[in-house]
Amino acid sequence: MEHKNQPYSPMPEIPSTSLIDRLSSSIVLKLFVMLVLVLFLLIPLSWVQDLIAERSGREAEVGNEISSKWGGPQLVSGPVIGIPYRYAQQVNRTGANGKLETENYWETDYVFLTADQVKVEATVDPELRKRGIYQTVVYNGALQMRGSFGEIDLKKLNIAAEDVQWQDAKLFLGLSDVKGLKSAPKLQWNGQASSFQIGSGEVALFEQNMSVPVDLSSGSTTGSFTLHIDIRGSKALTIFPTAEETAIAAKGTWPNPSFDGGFLPDEREVGEQAFSANWQVPSFSRKFPRQWTGAKRALYERLPNGEDFPLPKVVADGQTVSSSDMATLSGLQDMVQINFLESVNNYQKTSRVAKYAVLVILLTFTSLFFTEILKKQRVHLIQYILIGCAMVLFYSLLLAIAEHLGFNWSYLISALATIALISSFIFGITKDRKLGIYFSGILSLCYAFIFFLLQLQDYALIVGTVGVFIMLALLMRFSLKINWYQFERRSA
Repeated sequence: MEHKNQPYSPMPEIPSTSLIDRLSSSIVLKLFVMLVLVLFLLIPLSWVQDLIAERSGREAEVGNEISSKWGGPQLVSGPVIGIPYRYAQQVNRTGANGKLETENYWETDYVFLTADQVKVEATVDPELRKRGIYQTVVYNGALQMRGSFGEIDLKKLNIAAEDVQWQDAKLFLGLSDVKGLKSAPKLQWNGQASSFQIGSGEVALFEQNMSVPVDLSSGSTTGSFTLHIDIRGSKALTIFPTAEETAIAAKGTWPNPSFDGGFLPDEREVGEQAFSANWQVPSFSRKFPRQWTGAKRALYERLPNGEDFPLPKVVADGQTVSSSDMATLSGLQDMVQINFLESVNNYQKTSRVAKYAVLVILLTFTSLFFTEILKKQRVHLIQYILIGCAMVLFYSLLLAIAEHLGFNWSYLISALATIALISSFIFGITKDRKLGIYFSGILSLCYAFIFFLLQLQDYALIVGTVGVFIMLALLMRFSLKINWYQFERRSA
């Protein structure tokens, strides 16, 4: 036959794909590996959060150290009049002859009286005091109190007038940190001037007690007073009203006051450089009466910022108990407090930014994955890891620079550096300049959106949720342009 001598042509071989090649080109596997990678990136992100907490704690330590030398958060209490009186006590004892004998002796205690009216005028001048790269808010303050006392009613207390030692009467004033006193407080009582002294400890109305003798030799507590205090403190100024009617007027040169305690100002005005506020505090919710006896009765619980101060003891039914066990003691809800907040807290803002890290990483990886499919150019897993590390490093860079230049400049520098690094790396992978610009736009949009959320307070949640919803809608819309079944046929 004519075809007998023709050479045989073998069929071309179809290259077989190995299992490893099929797995490496599997879209499902690639998505799974990306998800695992994002979960692993949570580990260094938790390290960043720990670093932020550590630096924030260090700032608090330095702030407390500055406060311990300058003056802590001040709590001003009073004034209260205290008058010693004596009362008879009897004790039964066995005499030398073995018979039961009754011995009489005199004990001394105090009777206390609060003012009828007190008007407090407080002027504070806060400033930032630095140590190294850390800072805290300290202030110089001046307080002037004017008021009057009414007549004490000894009959309600079952005290005889002849047992009262009027010549030893004192006016007591409380200050949480006497180290902050710039000079001895001055008192004008019915026209007579005198200076306060640190208490001896026999009266424990306040954390730190100051006292000054007052002339009640006439046997009457009626009188008017004016007292002036120059103090230094830090972070907060608290006033504990003890009078029947207390009017407080405070002003200062600080743009970010926070009014705390149990009473909001009746009137307040906060400007860019100063503030002013006024309170009217009646005694209806006061946890102690107008007059009482008992020298060791504390009037309030120790505030959280006063942990270094000794805890007063209270005598109740003849037994000494901790003041924290007394439900009738006053607390911060019975006081007026002004906190002097820093305008920018770098650590709080950095911590808030770090909470959006997973969102940025997911969006970047998803965009890179879609680009990999459309451009038909594979991106290696190692390159995904390097991009993820660059995005994690952004937060450490933000924290480090913010400690020196402030948060806004740090955010701008860190974002630009991270965007330039990732965009240039993607350009090096794909050799596509437009793609590098495309990714720089995506990252710029993400970081700008997060910075915008930081500026919002009440609307941050709704704006952030709507923004994420729009991003998801765009990704869903974009995914419709991809024929996902072609990858199943390719790997089959």
